Amino acid sequence: MHLSFTDSTLPPAKAYPPRPEVTLSFYPRDSEKVTYEDGRVLPSVRSALIGQQNVVSHRHVGKDFLMVQVVFQPGGLYRLTGIPTIDLNNQYFDAEAVLGNGAKALNERLSSIEDYPKMIPVVEEFLLGLLKKSAYEIRPIDKVGIAMLQNVNSYSLDWLAKEACLSAKQFERNFNERIGINPKYFARIIRFDKVFRMKNAFPNKDWLSIALDCGYYDYQHLVRDYKEFTGMTPASFYMQDTQSPERKFGIVEV
Repeated sequence: MHLSFTDSTLPPAKAYPPRPEVTLSFYPRDSEKVTYEDGRVLPSVRSALIGQQNVVSHRHVGKDFLMVQVVFQPGGLYRLTGIPTIDLNNQYFDAEAVLGNGAKALNERLSSIEDYPKMIPVVEEFLLGLLKKSAYEIRPIDKVGIAMLQNVNSYSLDWLAKEACLSAKQFERNFNERIGINPKYFARIIRFDKVFRMKNAFPNKDWLSIALDCGYYDYQHLVRDYKEFTGMTPASFYMQDTQSPERKFGIVEV
C-alpha cells in the first residue's frame, strides 16, 4: 500500500479491527504510529512483526506512507522463526530487533525501488534466507489452521484435533503456540472478519443477511462479537471505517 498526502493536514487514523492473521510489515518511507484503546502508544519502527490482534488498533500513517506487508498462513511465522506466536498477541514488535540486520538492509533496498512488483522478489529472497535457517517444518496442525480460514463453519473442534493428529488438549496447546490464540477464538475472528469484508464488498446488503451468510445464528449474535472486538455496533464501526485514509483514494478492503 502506498498513500501519499500532499496537503498540510495529517491524514486521520485508521481503525484496524481484529483479523485472523500475523504479519511482517516493512515501512521503507514514513512509518506509522500505533495506539490502542487501553492507552498504549507504540513507538514507530521501520519494520514490524504484528501478532494476532483481538482488539482494535489505531494506526496513524505518515505523509508518504509505503507499506510492504507479508501475511503469514496460520503457523507460518512460528515455522519461520520458532517464536511462540502467543507471545506476539496484540503486540507490534520491531522486526529489526528480532530478525537482525537483514530486515534493516531489506528496508533500505525497498526504499529505492519505485516499481511495486519488483519489491516482491526482494522480500521473498529475504524470507527464503530465513527459511533455510529454520528447523521448523509444516505440521498437520498448520494445515488445519489453513482449512479453518477457507471454511470456518464446516469443522468441529474434535474433527480438527483428529486431523492435527493430536488429543484435544494437545491441539489447543499447540494451536496457541503456533497460531497465537485458541481454536474457538480463532474461528470467531475468522467469522467476524468475513462479515467486515462482506459489508465492504456489498455496502447495500443488510446486516442480518450478512450475519446469516457468514454463519451467525442471528443479528444479535453478530452484535455481541462486534462489541467485544471493536467496542461498537456493526453499523457504527462501519461508518467509522468509511472515514479511514485509504477511502480518500477510493480503496476498499474486501
